[in-house]
This record gives sequence, structure tokens and C-alpha cells, in this order.
Amino acid sequence: MATEIERKFLVKGDFSRQVVSAERIVQGYICSQPGRTVRIRIRGKKGFLTIKGASDEKGLSRYEFEQAIPLADAEELLKLCEPGVIDKVRHLVPSGPHTWEIDVFHGDNEGLVLAEIELASEDEPFERPEWVGQEVSGDRRYYNSMLTKHPYTKW
Repeated sequence: MATEIERKFLVKGDFSRQVVSAERIVQGYICSQPGRTVRIRIRGKKGFLTIKGASDEKGLSRYEFEQAIPLADAEELLKLCEPGVIDKVRHLVPSGPHTWEIDVFHGDNEGLVLAEIELASEDEPFERPEWVGQEVSGDRRYYNSMLTKHPYTKW
């Protein structure tokens, strides 16, 4: 069983000088029930099916299964998704032994910029660059599945 451990933060400054790559992501949810999500994602020219379980009480850890699928299948499955779509550009920024993923949202979530870092354990230390702001790891409003239902521009 794969467990995803990640922490999520608002971005408060300019990270652009440190970006090593960027890629557009479009994703939708076939199921976004509390405790389980089934996501379809197109990242660049690749498709993915992802199933996630419930987050722990801190919102840091949860079960995750991800499988690459053909791009054409991902495009067709997006048509079956619940209303609302996530459209963002993911920027990768190395920092010590980790890589930050900074998502700059577009469309209904325009103006939202989030940074995520995946860790091997919940208490693993990590470098916190100056552009990393308030932690929002356990705040469900910032879950992508919630942003499809309650977009940032409508808060």
C-alpha cells in the first residue's frame, strides 16, 4: 500500500528564479466523496488515473494509487468527471534533498498559488524557502477536489 505524505503551503513570494521545469496539468474527478477520490489527470502529454483514500487527522498522510494511462483514455475519462476542472501549471523547484511542486492555478481558481512538498515521514525536516508562506496542509478548502466544487475565485 502506497502512502502519500505531503505538506501544503501558500506561496507568498517570487519563486520563479529557482524553477527547473514547468508543465500544465488539467484534472477532473470521477468521484470526490469524503474519504476517497478518483482523479483523471492530463500532465503535459501523459494521462493518469489516481485513487486517494482519506487523509489522517492532520491532513498530512493518505493512501494513494496512481497509474499511467493512455492520453486518449484520459481525454475520454475527463468527459465523465463531476462538474469543475482544475487547470494549473506545476513548477518544480529543488531545495536540498527535496523538490517543491508549486501550482499556479488558472480558470476558476485564478490567483491561487500553492507549494507542496512530499516527505518520507510526517516529521521529516525540510528546507523552507523564503517564498513559502502559511501552512494549509489540513485545510480541506485547498484540496484540489474541493477547489472543483468551491473555486478560489468565489471565496
